[in-house]
Amino acid sequence: MKIESMDQFKELMEKENRFFFMKHSLTCPISGNAFQEFNSFLQDSDAKGYYLAVQEARELSSQLADEFQIKHESPQVFLIENGKPVWHASHWNITKKELDKHLFK
Repeated sequence: MKIESMDQFKELMEKENRFFFMKHSLTCPISGNAFQEFNSFLQDSDAKGYYLAVQEARELSSQLADEFQIKHESPQVFLIENGKPVWHASHWNITKKELDKHLFK
């Protein structure tokens, strides 16, 4: 599910205790590959996953970098638990195998 605003993200944090969240660039081939891995992981698991398209939600992307104190990268994926990122990865480190490792941690 695509998230496009901080209000939507805050609602998501209130609703979900644990979920994966991806910052996806619509123009970067590395991000395209990472997004395929992310979607494959979500299809094959019970994990909850959400994303933003950086070009369409730059403000949200920047706000999340500030709020989480994690340098913005794209592509980038976070595992959020109880409102805080407990793991994150970027670029070629976003693989189905790596996401699977963090599914039950």
